Amino acid sequence: MTEAAPPVDTAYADDAYAVVIPTLGRPSLAVCLRALARSGGPRPVRVVLVDDRPGAPADAPAEAVPEVLRPLTTVVRGGARGPAAARNAGWRAAAGVPWVVFLDDDVVPSPSWGEDLALDLAGAAYRTGAVTARIDVPLPPDRRPTDWERNTAGLATARWITADMAYRRAALEAVGGFDERFRRAFREDADLALRVIAAGWAVAAGHRRTTHPVRPADRWVSVRLQAGNADDVLMTRLHGRTWWRRAGAPRGRLPRHAVVTGAAVTALACAAAGRRRAAGACAGLWLAGTAEFALARILPGPRTRDEIATMALTSVAIPPAAVWHWLRGQAVHRHTPPATAHEPGEPPRPSRAPDRERVPS
Repeated sequence: MTEAAPPVDTAYADDAYAVVIPTLGRPSLAVCLRALARSGGPRPVRVVLVDDRPGAPADAPAEAVPEVLRPLTTVVRGGARGPAAARNAGWRAAAGVPWVVFLDDDVVPSPSWGEDLALDLAGAAYRTGAVTARIDVPLPPDRRPTDWERNTAGLATARWITADMAYRRAALEAVGGFDERFRRAFREDADLALRVIAAGWAVAAGHRRTTHPVRPADRWVSVRLQAGNADDVLMTRLHGRTWWRRAGAPRGRLPRHAVVTGAAVTALACAAAGRRRAAGACAGLWLAGTAEFALARILPGPRTRDEIATMALTSVAIPPAAVWHWLRGQAVHRHTPPATAHEPGEPPRPSRAPDRERVPS
């Protein structure tokens, strides 16, 4: 295992790939790497682990690497600047490899992942800049999923999720990789795909499967996720108001959150001014909006006492948090220009046309 990228190997095959995994040192990394080591088909020519913890030694994740992957593995520092910057560090460290497959450190590649990936890459057309995977999110079979479990299950239908995403190196180089202004694991994948497509590349649907388990989370995780509203502002600045439709992203409830938050603020202002009737009307609007939001989250769930309490508490906190982060995004990104158009890169033409078929299971 090395701490720096080896010299560029110009003899890589057209479908050779490197795996890049940003990590915060979670125990799930070992599970991911064991599944990668056990999967059939051609192995990666490089595995790059990007340790994105602040102040962590560069070889900290080394103990999680199975023996069979150790000769292929490089560990680099991410600088604790978020997943976009970590992935950039990773694919640049995998110098010269034609394809880069990004995996999250909490996913589990299927037993046939390597074989299926080889077929995905072999079937990529000349202008295919990326190939998606199929993400499975296991939910409890014996009860209704919680709000957090339903949120995670949405990853299964995300269009360009980098939990498992293969990019052609030439496409990454053509657009400059991930935009490092996205500091959270949110929207950085959609931004990259939109820029790759705008540069003349295509994004194809692959057949390999990867499982994304629901990781443990505390009661307030849904409130912290509202920070993504600032990233939505950045997406609008970069890609215009139609990016939601082009990315297949749900619009969410921000307009309703703004109304509910506005009603709460107005109720407080009216109460302070002694306008009791107006304050009561606005407080009623806030209560109705908050109750509707809470019920919309409670009814599809398991309806346990703890889940109901969590939904009640967080349904009060989410609307103002969402509006605050949206306003913060408006201030931070007010001078952000639209995304720059890039000229399409020129991927190397394959020496022979691949001729592979998927064997029916």
